[in-house]
Amino acid sequence: MTGFLKLCAVLLVLVLTVACSSSRPTPEQDAVKSFQSAERLLERGLWEDAISAWEQVRDTYYTPELSMLAELKIADTYFLSERYAEAAIGYSEFLRRYPNDFRTPTLIFRLGQSYYRQILSRDRDQTNTRLALATFEEFLQRFPDNADQAAQLALRARTRLADHEVYVGRFYLQRKQYQPAISRLENTLRDFPDYYFRDEAFFFLGSAYLAAGKTDQAQQILQQLVEEFPASVYHDRARKILSREG
Repeated sequence: MTGFLKLCAVLLVLVLTVACSSSRPTPEQDAVKSFQSAERLLERGLWEDAISAWEQVRDTYYTPELSMLAELKIADTYFLSERYAEAAIGYSEFLRRYPNDFRTPTLIFRLGQSYYRQILSRDRDQTNTRLALATFEEFLQRFPDNADQAAQLALRARTRLADHEVYVGRFYLQRKQYQPAISRLENTLRDFPDYYFRDEAFFFLGSAYLAAGKTDQAQQILQQLVEEFPASVYHDRARKILSREG
């Protein structure tokens, strides 16, 4: 049974139950009406009103099924309204409280997306990049049969982390802090062996080695750049350095 059909079944049972119990509106009936109202608000793109309606269901109605659905709907609405920080909190809390829910694969992926869509440029903090990568890696480990999109997003997250490390390495190099630059760039090549822009890391690592007086290591890494990346924008610059130092 799909999630939508399960939702309909839960609501139908609740409606029939409360309808038979009394002709006077009950808290249960009010909760169902609030839930249905929230669905209509969501369809109209009235995010805040929909969230308020689902919060009313969550906070005033004590049947676990409907309260659980309200929590999930709140997280979904945050995501749809591009409030990804709040969405991530909502999905994370839902997964913590209901680890065996049948929607777990979808929700782990949506949690990863919530982090991924908060990723900043390579010169800024990469906390959300690391969280996105960890979440997608969990998804890939637990649900390998649905790996394609998660694997692609995980690769993009790894690339951003490597970009950040190269940026920091260049930052240190420009300020003549050669050993920190070397450490960052060496770590990039070690930790991200499939990094697409390895030629950039090679070039600036070679430059850092050279500036630090490590001529042999500089020549080795720049020679590797020349041989492995003949079309690189750094190819000719590396060859000139090798000619000069050789």
